[in-house]
Amino acid sequence: MKKIEAIIRPEKLDEVRQALEKVGFPGLNISEVEGHGKQKGVVQQWRGEQYRVELLPKVRVEIVVSDGDAKKIVRAIQETSKTGAVGDGKIFVSSVDEVIRIRTGETGESAL
Repeated sequence: MKKIEAIIRPEKLDEVRQALEKVGFPGLNISEVEGHGKQKGVVQQWRGEQYRVELLPKVRVEIVVSDGDAKKIVRAIQETSKTGAVGDGKIFVSSVDEVIRIRTGETGESAL
């Protein structure tokens, strides 16, 4: 099993959710986060004064899928959230050793 974490622009969330539903994965977790990548934030101007916003708002989308579905999910997220500009985000894929459904006690892929 794989855990896919995607840090994306907030305005792309609805498109990503629709793309995930279209490929058959409606279940996900969403968190509002702040951070920056290599660009170290942005410089903005207000009333003639420049100031730096170092932590930019982002959305973290998390989904756990079977190994065979991981590439399809990553592709859907990447194609949907890409704008071509700095700050589009990142996708992290990691292995999941165990999943347990609390309600029934099911384990492994059947708990997904």
